[in-house]
Amino acid sequence: ADTAELVGQKLNEGKTKQIFELLDQPGLVLVQSKDQITAGNAVRKDQMEGKAAIANKTTSCVFQLLQESGIKTAFVKQHSDTAFIASHCEMIPIEWVCRRVATGSFLKRNPGVKEGYRFSPLKMEMFFKDDANNDPQWSEEQLLEAKFCLAGLTIGQCEVDIMNRSTVAIFEILEKAWATQNCTLVDMKIEFGVNVKTQEIVLADVIDNDSWRLWPAGDRSQQKDKQVYRDLKEVTPEAMQMVKRNFEWVSERVKLLLEPRASSRVVVLMGSTSDMAHCEKIRKACTSYGIPCVLRVTSAHKGPDETLRIKAEYEGDGIPTVFVAVAGRSNGLGPVMSGNTAYPVINCPPLTPDWGSQDVWSSLRMPSGLGCSTVLSPEASAQFAAQIFGLSDHLVWCKLRASMLNTWVSLKLADKKLQACSL
Repeated sequence: ADTAELVGQKLNEGKTKQIFELLDQPGLVLVQSKDQITAGNAVRKDQMEGKAAIANKTTSCVFQLLQESGIKTAFVKQHSDTAFIASHCEMIPIEWVCRRVATGSFLKRNPGVKEGYRFSPLKMEMFFKDDANNDPQWSEEQLLEAKFCLAGLTIGQCEVDIMNRSTVAIFEILEKAWATQNCTLVDMKIEFGVNVKTQEIVLADVIDNDSWRLWPAGDRSQQKDKQVYRDLKEVTPEAMQMVKRNFEWVSERVKLLLEPRASSRVVVLMGSTSDMAHCEKIRKACTSYGIPCVLRVTSAHKGPDETLRIKAEYEGDGIPTVFVAVAGRSNGLGPVMSGNTAYPVINCPPLTPDWGSQDVWSSLRMPSGLGCSTVLSPEASAQFAAQIFGLSDHLVWCKLRASMLNTWVSLKLADKKLQACSL
C-alpha cells in the first residue's frame, strides 16, 4: 500500500491472487495474494482471514530456497506481508505434477495401484490449464502439437524436455529440504513462464501450501496441506480454524528449510605459496557451495611437526572438515595427513606439463591404510568435498542438484542453437 502510486493496472487475476504491473520497474510485476481458499475448480470457495499473508510467506521462502540453490525462477523479492515482486512472464498453461508417492487422483486414474506406492524415479504428469474442462491430463504429444508461443518462444521438444527435467530437480530439492523437518513431500504441482525480457523458461507462479501434499513422518493422517480443506465434510468456522492452523504450521516450518542443518569446512593445505593460484580456485568453488574454506601453508617434508599441529587444530574444534592437500613435485602432504587423520583427505596436486605424469604417482600409489582420493581439477576437488558435506547438509546438496540441472539445460540450449545455425 505504501507504494500504491507505483502499482499500475491489473494484468491478471486468478482464484487466489492478482498480478499488477509495476510502473517504476519495467519487466517486473507485483503478485498480490488474496484471503481466499478454493477446492475442486472453485466449486468450494471460502474466505480465510490471513491466508494471503500465510501463502505469501510460504511461497517467498520456497522461492528463496530454490533461488539460493541456483534454480532459475521468476521470484525477485518479498514486497509486503501479502505480495512479492517477480519478473514479468508469459505463463505456459500447463500444470506440471511430480509424484513420489501414489495418492489422490493418480489412484482414481490407475485402479489397482495401492496408496503409498513409491515412484523412483519420480512420476511426471501434465495437466492443461482449462477450467471449463477440469484441467485435463495431457500427453507430451498434445503439448507439442499445441505449438504454444509465449513471449516469442515456441514450446517445442527442447522446451518440454527442459521443463520436465526442471520439475524433477525442483521436486528433489524441496523433498530433500522437507526431509530435514521429518516431512515427506508426497507430490506437487508447479508452473513455468517465459521471462518477457530474456525469453528464458523459468519457474513461475507460486509454490505454497496449495501446491503440494506434505505428510509429517510420512503419515497421511497428519497431512498439513490444502487436502485437509478439500476433505472437509462441511465447512464450519471450527473446521476453517483447523485448516488455518495447518497453513500457519507450514508457513512457520518452511523458514527452517533455509537454515543449514550441519556445519562444514574445507581446509586447503599447500606446500608453498607458489601454489596460491591453484588454491584460490578451490576456495572460490567452495564459496559457491556455501562451504567455508581456510588456506594454510605447511610442508610435510620440511615441517612435519607443524603439519600435524595444524591438523590437530582443525580436528579439535568439532567442525566436520575435509582436508585438501596441494603440493607440487612429490606430494608428501596428502599421504602424511591421510595416514594421521580420520577425516577425508583429497589430493589436488598442481601438475606441470614437464614432470606431471611422474609427479602424479606420489598422490596415487599409497602405502596400505591410507584412504586419500586424488582429484586433479581444483574446482572438481571442491565439488567432491561438497558432495561429502551434501550427505548431511541439504543446502549444499541442493546447490549440487541445481548445478547438475543447469549444466544439462545449457547443453540442451547449446545444441538447439547449433541446430538453428546449421539449418
